[in-house]
Amino acid sequence: MPPLVKICGLSTPETLDAAIRLGATHIGLVHYEPSPRHVDLKTAAELRQRAQGRVKVALLLVNASQQLTGEALGQVRPDIVQFHGNETPEWLAAAKRLVPAEVWKAVGLADAGTLERVRKYDGAADRILFDAPAAALPGGTGARFDWSLLKNHRHTIDWGVAGGLTSANVAQAIAETGAPLVDVSSGVESAPGVKDVDKMAAFLKAAGR
Repeated sequence: MPPLVKICGLSTPETLDAAIRLGATHIGLVHYEPSPRHVDLKTAAELRQRAQGRVKVALLLVNASQQLTGEALGQVRPDIVQFHGNETPEWLAAAKRLVPAEVWKAVGLADAGTLERVRKYDGAADRILFDAPAAALPGGTGARFDWSLLKNHRHTIDWGVAGGLTSANVAQAIAETGAPLVDVSSGVESAPGVKDVDKMAAFLKAAGR
């Protein structure tokens, strides 16, 4: 069974349609102004509506205020809300009460100790997305982490792998980690924030979709 594939940071109807046509199971919309992949809530809601019933749609937020979180979830109504900042388990639980959506938490995987600390999200997050540790931006940087940290790890929450994935290394990442889901953003772009259809096709093929 090939892993699920999320293509994150989509911002146009054309690339959204291409991602779905090529076999993506999830798409991600980024509402975070410092990111080159940022979309405003109106655009995010339109893209989410376009994808309705075709794939699962994740809305990515980073350390958003309570007001913005509520507004974003109410306007976009995603299938998944993906938190990519310093959000606590209590924050995730509160968000889950706002809208009937899955809650994902991205975590920068720096060392084995991180795997233990992630357990605090048991019962609060529906999926942990292991990413490279945050740099200037929390994700979408093209950096990868040490996949061997996940080898033989006993996960207590559904999970996935992100960070520095491309068509050239995604098969290796899947083989080394056993990831049930892989998440790509900059690895399928021709420039920051500009999705490349050929790169998306190559990535999905390499991931077995």
